[in-house]
Amino acid sequence: MLRIIKLCLLFFAVILTSLISGQSAGAADYKFNMSYIYFGDSSRYTELVDAARNSLNEVTPNYFALDANGNLVITNAADRGFVDAMHIRGIRVVPYLTNDWVAETGIQALKNRESLAKALSLATDDAEYGYNLDGISLDFEGLGVSERDDYVDFVRLLYNELHPKGKTITVAVAANPWGWTGGWQGSYDYAGLARYCDYLMVMAYDESYSGSKPGPVASLSFVEKAIQYAVSKAPKEKIVLGLPFYGRIWSDSGGYPKGYGISNTRVEQYIAQYSGRVTVDSVSRSAKAVITVKASDVKPVVGGKALAAGTYTIWFENEQTLKAKLTLVQKYDLKGAGSWSLGQETASTWDYYRLWLNGCTFADIQNNWAKDYILQAYIMDWVRGVTPDSFAPDKTLTRAEAAALVVRMLGYPVEANQSYSFDDTRGSWAEAYINTARRYELISGIGENLFAPDKP
Repeated sequence: MLRIIKLCLLFFAVILTSLISGQSAGAADYKFNMSYIYFGDSSRYTELVDAARNSLNEVTPNYFALDANGNLVITNAADRGFVDAMHIRGIRVVPYLTNDWVAETGIQALKNRESLAKALSLATDDAEYGYNLDGISLDFEGLGVSERDDYVDFVRLLYNELHPKGKTITVAVAANPWGWTGGWQGSYDYAGLARYCDYLMVMAYDESYSGSKPGPVASLSFVEKAIQYAVSKAPKEKIVLGLPFYGRIWSDSGGYPKGYGISNTRVEQYIAQYSGRVTVDSVSRSAKAVITVKASDVKPVVGGKALAAGTYTIWFENEQTLKAKLTLVQKYDLKGAGSWSLGQETASTWDYYRLWLNGCTFADIQNNWAKDYILQAYIMDWVRGVTPDSFAPDKTLTRAEAAALVVRMLGYPVEANQSYSFDDTRGSWAEAYINTARRYELISGIGENLFAPDKP
């Protein structure tokens, strides 16, 4: 606690000093983070966002749909009050338009793309509908290669409508780890779409799906190969990695259910209620739970149907597997991450999600009150951990650490000039920082050319 109090006081003091002296203290460059909102009562959407604890930059609610003729429909979920609440929080609202996997609906929409683009443009205008939206997210799925060029042209038309007004355009695209040119994966021209949108949201999930044989929703290799394909076709700064907040459940007897999707929250409940055994598969790096429902148990309900007594396998995402995937955002320097969908995650997800997304992998700060301050300082390279996985937030700040911190915060070039050395700092990890701080008269010793670097 003492260390963090001193760190916070020091941050405040140095930022003030920087501003007074006309020197910029800079700003932390966080990775982008968005989430779709689909499930639940729309009156509770603000609660879902607040549960993410300031982790989100953008939310994508289910405000738009298409009728059978491909015309725009504004759903009952649309709510100006929610939009205003998000803007107060500094969060953009970019609703998504989907064809709900109905190919013919998507095809009709693309045939009507000019009028649809204009209708969407009007829907974002505050003066027209009063929603004050920040853009449009497109989620057309289940189309084929024959619609590939028309889809790019639709995004182009929407770009011409929205970008002059400062609105965002995003497109959800199928993960394509194997570079398929056919099927619905082949319907997405990553390069063409990226030319006319702010980012592509790569849906790096449903590797296994409802009706498929049991397997991971998003194995680590599947996700990484999907990223590699994406960055080979579009700029990395336009790639957002989509991650699942859900799992899929299979009956071990081969009956119902066969890969039905359930939220991570529900998975957590089933594991607790039915003595689930959780492992992380060594090949897929995905979490797997096996639960046994006894004849005497209250039967879980999946998809509106009570399960029979028996054994069930659930493939899902837990803290360990999500952390592994979030590190890929840093590895490939992507724009950020997205998720399907808000409210399906376990409460503990937000203890670590923003940290790992930004490469701050200190497990000992996840539940610390100062983690947001530490993350900001880490991103700005003011502080570093005692190891890659540990920050030791309750350890007392030493004089050497304080000297290094001040130099980093003020952005002085680090010099090992021996004319500014103290007798007791030669060979120390912080020697160059201490010498630099002394040169610029930021610190003084304790007398007799001593600094006492390890003292509090």
